[in-house]
Amino acid sequence: MADPIFYVDHSDIRDGKLADVQDAMRDLAAFVEAREPQLIAYHFFIDESEATMTCVAVHPDSASMELHMDLGGPKFRAFGPLIRMRSINVYGNPSAVVVGQLRQKAEYLGGATVTFHTVQAGFSRWLGA
Repeated sequence: MADPIFYVDHSDIRDGKLADVQDAMRDLAAFVEAREPQLIAYHFFIDESEATMTCVAVHPDSASMELHMDLGGPKFRAFGPLIRMRSINVYGNPSAVVVGQLRQKAEYLGGATVTFHTVQAGFSRWLGA
């Protein structure tokens, strides 16, 4: 079994764009849910000040994340006028293709830093498996 990949990004919501961000989040989540049945989890969060958006995804493997980046690219770009991405953190072992895709995504959504973290210890249990 391949190791899962955990993805977390943080973005600043541009002034006056909260409602647009919320609409875009719902649209993207529905799009992904309909097209990526292998994805374990995909969630968006807004902090209590309504100034920061966070996206959390759990992929079963790097191939899932690569597919997600391929399918979602045009949808991710729609966030460009709405947010300024600050950071992307990836926990696991993504392919070189995914690393390149994430660096491109970070660039067109505001120049976010991209940090990769390798697993040192632990395990995963999947509900319903």
